[in-house]
Amino acid sequence: MAGVNKVILLGNLGKDPEIRTLESGAKLARFPLATNEYYKGKDGELVERTEWHNVVLWHQRAELAEKYLQKGSQVYLEGRLQTRQWDDKDGNKRYTTEIVGDVMNFVGGRPGGSTGGQQEQDSMAQSKGADLPPEEDDLPF
Repeated sequence: MAGVNKVILLGNLGKDPEIRTLESGAKLARFPLATNEYYKGKDGELVERTEWHNVVLWHQRAELAEKYLQKGSQVYLEGRLQTRQWDDKDGNKRYTTEIVGDVMNFVGGRPGGSTGGQQEQDSMAQSKGADLPPEEDDLPF
């Protein structure tokens, strides 16, 4: 029986996406995504806890991230956990766990007030495999 490796996040970018184009021509985007949890502490006060996630997007999603995302952007992301291992310059084994995004939807407007025009959405719809940013009225929450 196969296992399940599924992550669903709704959060805000901690910085602008870092974009790289590999020798093969494949595009890669990386950025930290913050999710927040709220709970009452022992004293009854509301406590906010922020968790940071390292996100990796490939190909078409990386291109969309480059074009539409910036620090503070809110995104809905579905993906999977992936752990990479490498040796650092001193020969020590290093590990990192990342979220590899498979589905990405833009939530709300762009930081700075612009929500993106219909023309931008139409051009994105024509891109093969692209996920359109939802209209605010279409959000399930």
